[in-house]
Amino acid sequence: MEDIFIVDEQQRAILKSVARFVESEVIPRAAKLDADPDPEQSFSWEIVEKAHEVGIRTMTLSEKWGGAGADSLTTAMVIEELAKGDLGVSVIIAQTLKIAQIMQKALNAGQQARILPAFAKDPRGVLAIGITEPDNASNYFLPHPTPFRTGARKTGGGWVVNGMKHFISNGNRASHYLVFVQTEPGRPMAEGSTCFLVERGRPGFTIGRVHDKMGERLANNAELVFRDCFIPDENVVGTAGNGFNVLAEFFPQSNAYAGASVLGVAGALHRKAIDWARLRIQGGRPLIEHDGIRAQLAEMRMLMDAARSYIHRACWLADHQEHGWDRTLGALPKAMAAQAAWKIATWTMEIHGGHGYMKELGVEKLVRDAAAFLHSDGVNRTLFLKAANFMF
Repeated sequence: MEDIFIVDEQQRAILKSVARFVESEVIPRAAKLDADPDPEQSFSWEIVEKAHEVGIRTMTLSEKWGGAGADSLTTAMVIEELAKGDLGVSVIIAQTLKIAQIMQKALNAGQQARILPAFAKDPRGVLAIGITEPDNASNYFLPHPTPFRTGARKTGGGWVVNGMKHFISNGNRASHYLVFVQTEPGRPMAEGSTCFLVERGRPGFTIGRVHDKMGERLANNAELVFRDCFIPDENVVGTAGNGFNVLAEFFPQSNAYAGASVLGVAGALHRKAIDWARLRIQGGRPLIEHDGIRAQLAEMRMLMDAARSYIHRACWLADHQEHGWDRTLGALPKAMAAQAAWKIATWTMEIHGGHGYMKELGVEKLVRDAAAFLHSDGVNRTLFLKAANFMF
């Protein structure tokens, strides 16, 4: 494992390509899209299409399906690089990359042949996963012995689904969804739920409202509404009643990818803090020449480097579990990165003084973005409890 933190030549070339994409396609659009008062209009198909052109959108697909076969460690590096340009763009792509990874492992051969080639060729193909409900969120992470409210009854040749999911990243944009539904009434969600593959446009499946968020605005989060939606047996992922096995077996790096997204925001904030400290004169000299500020900038660097090492370790072990995968790695790296990013956000705003509170310099946007992952992919306090349950 001692070599996993060394970026090899292939990874370096990929990251340079992603950095060019961020510089040319994301940064010029991000501020204007973020400022649109209509949350649905903050999304950019142009960015997704450009990500397709340069191979980012499909990079976790194997070469068999038209991708690059990127491993989880490389993927985390790419997600962080994207988030330096904009958190929402990082989330759009991260969701798609990780769900593509899950589909390659969890779908059967027939489902893969039916879904993956079309997804690979679609320049607007993004993916979503439907778990969270209005009154079932942290219950999934712990989990509490309560069923999903979204339920299905068995019928000839399939299932009829009724209910709603909300806060779903890419919810109103995805071409395909993995949706978790209660198929055994009265049993806990961890025991009686089923994962269904749902195509966009299926009768009885519609999109509700697009949530109006404080930050991370370039990614749309939306409600998924099911009204007597028939889903055939051929769309069951794994086996009926064992949906949580799909999460447990094929989802280990999700938490670390979320940490990589917010870490990219921390990197953008740190860059702004350094640039401002070099520019701003206070007490007759640049801020960066004041010992307190210099030390604070170094502490930011320490927090980012430590969080990155934790994320990279989790991603490498997710792909090589025989070398010592620890289930706390599916909970703690994101919490650490989110806490580090929030501390860096508040310090960066303080270093900028009144300028940090104004919108012109872009710090305000990054502070709003950094707040997203105090809860996204699990409220941090819930993740600590989840890790504690694994430990004890």
